[in-house]
Amino acid sequence: MLRNDSAFGSKNTIIKLNLNMRYKILLLSVWIIFVFSSDLLSQQSKLSKSVNQISEYIASEKFLNLKNEVGDLASVDSIFSYALKVNKYDYSETLLSLMFATVPYRDVPIQTPILRINLYYPLISADPETFNQKNKNLPRYLFIDSPQNDYGDLDKLAHFFGSAFLSYNSNIFDLGELIGYFVEVFEESFKVQSEIDFRDIDVNYYGRLFGKLLKNDKTILPSQIILLRSIKFFSIIL
Repeated sequence: MLRNDSAFGSKNTIIKLNLNMRYKILLLSVWIIFVFSSDLLSQQSKLSKSVNQISEYIASEKFLNLKNEVGDLASVDSIFSYALKVNKYDYSETLLSLMFATVPYRDVPIQTPILRINLYYPLISADPETFNQKNKNLPRYLFIDSPQNDYGDLDKLAHFFGSAFLSYNSNIFDLGELIGYFVEVFEESFKVQSEIDFRDIDVNYYGRLFGKLLKNDKTILPSQIILLRSIKFFSIIL
């Protein structure tokens, strides 16, 4: 049977460029440390403090009560609004700190070549108690197709805000190309313990859309863009 090489190649390209969020956060973290090492290596760094404050808010009883009252989707807007205040309405820093604050794990597993040693690259996160409570309170039923289990879409906010950060800053520097470069280098030397999730790829698209629209419209909210995915999904299944 003849194979459509163009379609096959496109699919491989999509898979290669859309690694799972742990890998992307690892690469983005490496880039940030190289550029802002003097700041980030300090425990009192601006980003660390912002991530801690946002995590504490999500872990709070106040936020949990709000989420129970308005629902998971609307509560995302509350997190976004709080993060904006913490970062003094710097949208770039807000999106970056939200990516780290909403990611539900503290490190990234990688395996070195030849010796096959497992290493764990630590991510910026709150103290263990706050981190665990934050994960319990994180909104996870964001879409019409969110899994109806305890985990739900727990990792999707990190996908969304991470992609929004890249898109929002694309007019300053091309982070997409930079991360692509790191991907090529790391793929040659390291094995990342991960699997591709095509729903992650889909959420990444809506995150990029949010970041793009946010450049010109500061009134737009995450829930408005997240809702678009559910509307599209609903129209497809009809």
